[in-house]
Amino acid sequence: MTQPAENHRCYRHPDREAYIRCQRCDRYICPEDMREASVGFQCPECVAEGRASVRQPRTVAGGAISLNTSAATLTIIGINVAIHLIVFLTGGWSSPLSQQGAMSGVRVAFFDEYWRLLTAAFLHSTWLHLGFNMFALYLFGPFIEQILGRVRFVLTYLTLAVASSVFVFWLSAPGGATVGASGAVFGMFGLALVFLIRQRQNVTGMLVLLGINAFISLQPGISWQGHLGGFVTGVLLGLVFAYAPRERRTLWQALVFVALWILITGATTLRSLELTSTFFGL
Repeated sequence: MTQPAENHRCYRHPDREAYIRCQRCDRYICPEDMREASVGFQCPECVAEGRASVRQPRTVAGGAISLNTSAATLTIIGINVAIHLIVFLTGGWSSPLSQQGAMSGVRVAFFDEYWRLLTAAFLHSTWLHLGFNMFALYLFGPFIEQILGRVRFVLTYLTLAVASSVFVFWLSAPGGATVGASGAVFGMFGLALVFLIRQRQNVTGMLVLLGINAFISLQPGISWQGHLGGFVTGVLLGLVFAYAPRERRTLWQALVFVALWILITGATTLRSLELTSTFFGL
């Protein structure tokens, strides 16, 4: 039996007649609300529910897949270049940005300027210094970003930068000043090495590169402490990203990040207390 015309109304627009039903919920929908499906049409709500129920593809580390796998890397490079340009135009090493941002054990310990643990990674002493670090980041950053996904990559980069500064804080003379993204870059090296091993790739070239950079790190004026800290932290994070059980990888990653930041906070506090006690003879 044919239904009365008044029953043929769009459920989303009751003032409109409708003679097509959604293939999922069987409700009438007007032409404006019709969404083409594999068979027939669906309403907007059913289309949204269907998309939500489809499992989104993820990277091997659990991150969201992005079509632009170098966006975060290029953004970080751009920030570094912009900051160095500002520093160059405002006095170089005597620039307020350099003076307030360089890693200084004395300033961290006695004046609680903890931001230096991070800001030092975005400052460079010369254009050549900047160029070497940014070129290395350009080579390895997109590879790591593709594996981790954008959010995990940014969090990892910031963690590497701060962790390398903590090594500098502990192992360097407190009166010195350190700048550069090389600690975070060495962390990228560590991550790349772990992922290449996980993928059973030939790592000979990577080991040669690490050997050359390790030699350079021991030269005067180079912060081997920051390089060591970044590399060790990178290897640790790489092991978690590469080998954590797939069904619980997000939980493992979150726990390791939390543990690392607790360790960073504790190590920074202890070093500050040690320097303060030594200075005041406590």
